This record gives sequence, structure tokens and C-alpha cells, in this order.
Amino acid sequence: MIAAEVAAVLDGEVGFVLAAKVGAPWSGELAIGAVAPDGVALLDEPMIGRMRLDPTEVEGEVTRSLGELHRRQEVFGSEAPQVADRVVVVADDGVATGATLRAVLGYVRRLEPRRLVCAVPVGPPATIDLLAYESDEIVCPMQPDRFRAVGESYDSFPQTSDAEVIALLGR
Repeated sequence: MIAAEVAAVLDGEVGFVLAAKVGAPWSGELAIGAVAPDGVALLDEPMIGRMRLDPTEVEGEVTRSLGELHRRQEVFGSEAPQVADRVVVVADDGVATGATLRAVLGYVRRLEPRRLVCAVPVGPPATIDLLAYESDEIVCPMQPDRFRAVGESYDSFPQTSDAEVIALLGR
């Protein structure tokens, strides 16, 4: 978990913010947006328009994503980290479309940190540019022009289980 490593290096605290990807109706892996813990949905309206998605379909996907977010909140807890007037680093293992990370950054921004930094090891340049608008500073050392997937930048990229996340948060 990247956040635990960043916190260790900075001698900081690890907290977490849950968000859920809103997937296209026919492919949950294709992000059309994301929903933050406060229920605010960030949708990619241009993509939704190009796909000619019916608003009812989009609403259904947002509702499904909120359900997943609530499930995660039951597993991990839902207490927001104390960020008001603090320097906050939001870290992720990498970014593709940026939908979920943008939702998290927007949520954290609404909690009024003194400074908001986004740290990801890898992502496509266009997505990193979008994330720069959501944060005060962005750190992303690898921005390949021919980006296809976050996992391609790792030797091993297994899914992190709920139990592993709980263990890391308990450190």
C-alpha cells in the first residue's frame, strides 16, 4: 500500500478516504466517474455523452457504486481523517483515468486542508494534468506517453485484500 510507505518516509499518519468508481453499464472497469464518501458523484459528462448513455443508466451505476462504497465503509469504517488546516498527502498506487482519485481529492479539499498534495508513482500525462487542478502539488515521477494500465509499471500487482488493508491501517 503506497500510502503506508509514504507515511513512513514522512513520519506521518496513515488515514484513508474511500471512494468508488462509477463504471459504464456494460463494463464496470471502464470508469465514467466516481463517487466520494459524502455522496458527491464526479461524472465524466463528455464520455457519458459520447457513449450516449441514458441518464437512468448512469443513475443506476451511481447507485450501485454508492452501495459498494457503503459496503467498504462497513468493513473499514467511515470516519474521515482529520485534515482541516493540515498538510495532506493523498497517495495511490497509480492512476489511469483519474476518476476515483479526483473524487477523493475533491472530497479532501472540502475538508479544508492547509495544503493538498497528490502522490502517485505512475499515470498518463493527460490524467496527471487533470489531477494538478485538484491539488496544490502533484508528484508523479513516471508519466509514460504510451500508458495502458497501472499494473504494467509493477513487477507484481496483486489486488490488496480487505484483511491486508485493515492490517496496514492498524500499524
